[in-house]
Amino acid sequence: MAPEPAGRSGERRWPMASAVVVAGVLHQLLPDDFRVSPTWVYPSFLVVLLMVLIVGDPGRIDRQRPWLQVTTGLMVGLITIANGIAAGRLVSGILSEAEFDTPTQLLLIGAVVWLTNVLAFALWFWNVDSGGAAARAAGSVTRPAFVFPEMTMSHYVSPSWYPTFPDYLALSFNTALAFSPTDVAAVRVWAKLVMIVESLISLSLAALVIARAVNIL
Repeated sequence: MAPEPAGRSGERRWPMASAVVVAGVLHQLLPDDFRVSPTWVYPSFLVVLLMVLIVGDPGRIDRQRPWLQVTTGLMVGLITIANGIAAGRLVSGILSEAEFDTPTQLLLIGAVVWLTNVLAFALWFWNVDSGGAAARAAGSVTRPAFVFPEMTMSHYVSPSWYPTFPDYLALSFNTALAFSPTDVAAVRVWAKLVMIVESLISLSLAALVIARAVNIL
């Protein structure tokens, strides 16, 4: 096990928390037919789980407690399920030629689902890679799933550098947009498979939504 680099501190909570809040707000912006019912359940559970994490690990993320990572997984899973329901209803509506008010409405719904999907995968990558944020901060990582450019070009970054949520957000966004890895290499099988799944979801959503929007015109 590699020793902890000098000066390394826990990751700040607010980038991850902001992503969770944005995911919750985006879901509430969807039409009623695409949201989880009752509509108050989803945001309420998100807030409760996020508050549990903040209380359980206040300040920077540096406490390696299994229950904290499980709670994070439950929160990310909730985001994934809620967005999966919205995506399923969107795809079903497109395939069954359901009526949408305007092409703009369809594109906005598709954009919300797509962006939430990016946030969900970013949160999964962040929570699972190398044992989670607290393990990365402690330097107790033995085998990462992703190799970031900073890992191979250490002369450009601080010796205490390690990937934080913005790095995983960029990874997820690039995977969803380019349908393939860009500057980050997946070096474990599960990571490669998850990136394939994200690319397929992104490609399917883009193709179906754009095709139907053009058809409405």
